[in-house]
Amino acid sequence: MCDTQIHQLSYERLAFHLTDSLSARVFCRLPLSYSPGRSVLQENISRIRASTWEQVNRVLVRWAAQRGLEKGRKVRIDATTVKSNIHYPMDSDLLCDGIEVITRLLMACQPITGRGFTDHRRRAKRRRLAILNQRGKQRRQAYRDLLKVARKTRSYARTVLAHEILLSDPAKQDLVEKLRHYLGLHEQVIGQTERRVLRGESVPAQEKVVSLFEEHTDIIRKGSRETVFGHKIYLTSGPSSLMLDCVVPRGNPCDSTWTQPLLERQQELYGRVPRQASLDGGFASQENLKQAKKQGIRDVAFAKKCGLKIDQMAHSSWIYQRLRRFRAGIEGCISTLKRAFGLRRCHWKGWQHFQQYVHLSVVSFNLVVLARLLLR
Repeated sequence: MCDTQIHQLSYERLAFHLTDSLSARVFCRLPLSYSPGRSVLQENISRIRASTWEQVNRVLVRWAAQRGLEKGRKVRIDATTVKSNIHYPMDSDLLCDGIEVITRLLMACQPITGRGFTDHRRRAKRRRLAILNQRGKQRRQAYRDLLKVARKTRSYARTVLAHEILLSDPAKQDLVEKLRHYLGLHEQVIGQTERRVLRGESVPAQEKVVSLFEEHTDIIRKGSRETVFGHKIYLTSGPSSLMLDCVVPRGNPCDSTWTQPLLERQQELYGRVPRQASLDGGFASQENLKQAKKQGIRDVAFAKKCGLKIDQMAHSSWIYQRLRRFRAGIEGCISTLKRAFGLRRCHWKGWQHFQQYVHLSVVSFNLVVLARLLLR
């Protein structure tokens, strides 16, 4: 499993290596006469929950503490983002996606209900291209026609969902749930397109749908930097570069609201708070500094002072500068996670699998770090 992340192997390539390498099968404790296929690997790996991966990471961190590799006395905390595997969410593309998936489901329902409908997919694609290539009134007119097609497809789906034969067939309940699910998302996309394009409203980020297939995706804005469609994650590291903790929240929370929870999680992990903590500037506030000192953390350094005085945060200016430089080291760890362990973009589907993917990447990273520490 971790080999998949460390070497960025697909399930097909991983299955090949397990078949080709006797030592790989012995390492994975597989029978010498058995090599799992890619579908078996995918099915079994995806069953391991995010909470299990989190516990595995905690076991690794405690093992490192027992051997003196990472004592957790000094920690650095930062936030980063992981992208979902979606295309850029333009309203026209989302409308076409909804028309496409609902039409496919209607075609699956047609033999049961016997109800005919018009396939508008080609017309929708032509309008999408017109929207991309035109400006001004012509573009708005193309949007109006695309919305008209989307509403027609929505009406077909509503009619099918009200059909008694389909609802009374237990074997087709999964098909009904899929149609109902995508219809709900499609209606949201129609609503946000009408508000944004036709009425000129600004739709809040929490009310937007950015993908029909990865609907859990959040809109992450960090200052003037690019907008990321995925999720924010919080990482805690130590001097050894081990990732001591990883949290994947929903939405786009303010970093300052997570200062205390992240420090408390260190107390749960080690049974004590760290002696020193260095955090990014977004975590800084007078209240967070006060609470950290109250917990017993001797020196707390924020990358940006944000109205705080150095003598409030650390015992001396020299300690504060050292902690600031220490925090910068987590940027290199995050870069390695993204470049070498696939944390730049999650290719697994669904919110649960997104969390699993992130924690698996962190565990894989820590295994490599531990191997390097033991070889010193």
